Amino acid sequence: MAANRGEIAIRIFRAANELGLRTVSIFAEEDRFSIHRFKADEAYQLDASKGPVGAYLDVEGIVALAKQKGVTMIHPGYGFLSENAAFARACAREGIIFIGPSPDLLENMGDKTAARTLAHKFKVPTLPGTEEPLTDPDEALTVAHEIGFPLIIKAAFGGGGRGMRVVEKPSQLPGLLAEAQNEALNAFGNPAVFLERYISRAKHIEVQILGDQHGNVVHLHERDCSVQRRYQKVVEVAPAMHLDPKVRKELCDAAVALAKGIGYNNAGTVEFLYDMDQNDWFFIEMNPRIQVEHTVTECVTGIDLVRSQILIAQGEPLHGAEVAIPAQKEIPCNGFAIQCRVTTEDPLKNFSPDYGRILNYRSAAGFGIRLDAASGDAGSVVTPYYDSMLVKITAMGRDFPMACQRMDRALREFRIRGVKTNIPFLENVIADETFRAGQAHTKLIDTKTELFHFRPRRDRATRTLAYLSDITLNGNSTAKGWKPAAALPKAHVPDSLIIEHHAEVPKGSRDVLLELGPDKFAKWILDEKRLLVTDTTLRDAHQSLIATRMRTYDMLRVAEAVSHRVPQLFSLEMWGGATFDTAMRFLSECPWERLRRLREKIPNLCFQMLFRGSNAVGYSNYPDNVVAGFVKHAADSGMDIFRIFDSLNYLPNMQVAMEAARDHGKVLCEAAICYTGDINDEKRDKYSLQYYINKAKEVEKMGAHILAIKDMAGLCKPLAARKLVTALKQEIGIPIHFHTHDTSGLNAASVLAACNAGVDIVDLAIASMSGSTSQPNLNSVSAALAKTER
Repeated sequence: MAANRGEIAIRIFRAANELGLRTVSIFAEEDRFSIHRFKADEAYQLDASKGPVGAYLDVEGIVALAKQKGVTMIHPGYGFLSENAAFARACAREGIIFIGPSPDLLENMGDKTAARTLAHKFKVPTLPGTEEPLTDPDEALTVAHEIGFPLIIKAAFGGGGRGMRVVEKPSQLPGLLAEAQNEALNAFGNPAVFLERYISRAKHIEVQILGDQHGNVVHLHERDCSVQRRYQKVVEVAPAMHLDPKVRKELCDAAVALAKGIGYNNAGTVEFLYDMDQNDWFFIEMNPRIQVEHTVTECVTGIDLVRSQILIAQGEPLHGAEVAIPAQKEIPCNGFAIQCRVTTEDPLKNFSPDYGRILNYRSAAGFGIRLDAASGDAGSVVTPYYDSMLVKITAMGRDFPMACQRMDRALREFRIRGVKTNIPFLENVIADETFRAGQAHTKLIDTKTELFHFRPRRDRATRTLAYLSDITLNGNSTAKGWKPAAALPKAHVPDSLIIEHHAEVPKGSRDVLLELGPDKFAKWILDEKRLLVTDTTLRDAHQSLIATRMRTYDMLRVAEAVSHRVPQLFSLEMWGGATFDTAMRFLSECPWERLRRLREKIPNLCFQMLFRGSNAVGYSNYPDNVVAGFVKHAADSGMDIFRIFDSLNYLPNMQVAMEAARDHGKVLCEAAICYTGDINDEKRDKYSLQYYINKAKEVEKMGAHILAIKDMAGLCKPLAARKLVTALKQEIGIPIHFHTHDTSGLNAASVLAACNAGVDIVDLAIASMSGSTSQPNLNSVSAALAKTER
């Protein structure tokens, strides 16, 4: 079993398959379409309640699943539980082989401070720093002055650049310490950090170690991992270019001495900082696991590290026939290898991750190129839950310039469309003179702004194909001399839309509102015997059916007909909800212009809008003054009724908007209570009849002119509608407005049931825009009520 995901899980499966072992993958619910799931012989979903990341950190859940499915070995990969001693112990408890070092070694070397202590014991130089994890800011400040500034904060339990901060001066320490501890807690489950001296111009050199259960330890040469961003490696090279042979030998010898001293028994990496100015080096940490960049070592040595890990965990000796590692002096190091991590990040936006569907994916190939990928194909979806790495490219050459040439060629061969990638940035790094000279240091990316000077990929081929497809199907109306095949027939204009220009606009609900004022208008609603109707065609109906794509132009074409032909409507819902988002983003229209122009065409009917409480017409919380200002400006521009709601019925989120509507003095405040559940099912008592009665009383006390029952999921059945309206009519003294959707197909019956129970107003949509996820049919309900009192 690979207790991991993505490319490292696939890498483990391939090595296991070569050894004739059956493989098992695990996946979170959010990862159910990930390729690693389909690369194993068996695949099992993890506990969905743990979340996308928590599922992969669920020690007991994963071990229990492995035991249940008869798994005999677990490889943790890198990240997640790879350095978790409790996970290794849980495997041992259940008789499952953990492919990695022993739990005690994980505990000691996974803990950065314990690793430093062991390094001292075996005479391996370390950077001046703390020996024990720190949490107290005052203690950290005292220790920091002893170490000297600048210094670096590091997470004690983890790696990958998380939990790291550089502190230039004492005043920065408290804030950066809190940041680092919080990041370490979220990433590794432990907020412990330590402090150490910071070297401004350093190379990050790491030595690959391989040990077995028989006391044998060898190194597989070193890697230069100096090209980093936010302490995460971007480009890795094996072996290190232009490293002093004496320093190279010292680093490798120190790594072996440390590994032998602690009895290390699997693959691991000993990491060092090399001070380029002082020609000095220091141990910084040991990673007791396989590394992302292990591929470059495999390429220059010809040794399969993951295969070796599995065999060593089975008890095979390093120098035996199965693992077949040569004696230390005979381990080859042929040529150079470079690894680039292609990520779905935008370098021009501070490497912010990009998500979405990959529309086109064409990878590199050819002599000297190795690819390790997991989600690289057209149609794959990059999610925000995991690391943004898409593919690892490893290029090999007999010398460093050749390896650089091959990497440059491979990067240029890639075509990835649909998401942004860091490929143009990587091309600049590979072409950089400092990098090619072997002088790259850990601050190369931070100090060389020219690495960010590149032309973003323009996706010309895809755009050209889309253009050709369009004109092939639809013709090209912009080409010189183009003519349609035939004249388009004149659009038929129904007689009902033809209005005499001199015709007087009949009186409507807005005239009554302007005459009586909001409070008396609410009483007028209560006194009305007929069922009042809000027509949602111009807002919720087309939002529900065609993603709010009705244009202002379309609305204005029918506006005068609505004004003259149906003045008996209570209101038109024509604004709010997703109007702002779609009008500006997709229709390139001004929603305020829509409101003003429709008001000119329809002066006699009340306009109604949907207002999302503290979210207004957006998708995040806005300051109170913005919410109140929006209500006032909308009211001044012609809005009459504000339906204000909170999706969780959290009334404090509605208060500012309700007060703003009340304070305006000329508009109606309609407070909505969202309906869910089933009040007729006694077993579902969370949202009971009493719950809705209590909420209704609260909004009445808050100053609502009208109460709306907002059944946005279409759950309110006819019996529930009758029961709810009947109870509310007995408990509150303001009009009741029933809003539902015809999603279930029975909601016209719910409207009629509410009508019979005495509801004052209902939401309906014109026949052609009704039904399904829209509102019930206005035409049919009107016909059903013909010749009745209502």
